[in-house]
Amino acid sequence: MRIAAAQSPSVPGDLATNLEIHCRFIQAAAEAAVDILVFPELSLSGYELAQLSNCTVQPDDGLLAPIRHLARAHSMTVVLGAPIISDSPLPYIGAISCFPDGRVTVYCKQYLDASEVAFATQGDRGAKLHRVKGESFSLAICADTTHEQHARDAANAGASLYLAGVLLSQAGYPQDSANLQRYAARYCMTTLMANHAGPAGPYVSAGRSAIWSADGSLVVEAPGAGSYLVMATKDPHGWTGQLMAVEA
Repeated sequence: MRIAAAQSPSVPGDLATNLEIHCRFIQAAAEAAVDILVFPELSLSGYELAQLSNCTVQPDDGLLAPIRHLARAHSMTVVLGAPIISDSPLPYIGAISCFPDGRVTVYCKQYLDASEVAFATQGDRGAKLHRVKGESFSLAICADTTHEQHARDAANAGASLYLAGVLLSQAGYPQDSANLQRYAARYCMTTLMANHAGPAGPYVSAGRSAIWSADGSLVVEAPGAGSYLVMATKDPHGWTGQLMAVEA
């Protein structure tokens, strides 16, 4: 089992260019035999709250066909961040999972930041599990991870992997990364955080995407901002980390 955080950049509101960036990361991950690849929050649109309603997608959109194809071709589960059409006037901040068997599922952010309430709709509470190679993963998006109940729900549902796409600045990184490390140890879940590679919306990302093992030990961390695959491989002896720069 090999999991990876795609620490990728996003061009504001440019879905076509961001799709190309996603495909480059997926190809690089395929060369590294990654099983699960997780992109940052709103990776497909960029963290552009005022533009969310103009950037909405659905899992079966033709735009995402290249990602669905690559997931099948490389037997990889790909989780990308995007604004999702909802039943209300405002979209969800979502994560779309594309599986090797052609299935697609949607997770919607459950705990919105105060700055997001005017632009997005809150998702329903509760954890949903997906199984890959003997592991069960549950998803989180950024501010979800500031509420311990979210991680607790994932653990109670039986998650062995807690996978979060985020946007963390230098100011927010220490507290939010500490939360994720604590959840890993407290709830015995290997925990992954995929952060943006650079500026996103009004923020400058800290980068430093990371993976912690189920005892809270840091397995691997990006050195800062910039485009990287942050990978962890599980064997009978535990998790080991790998880092790969990606030309994005």
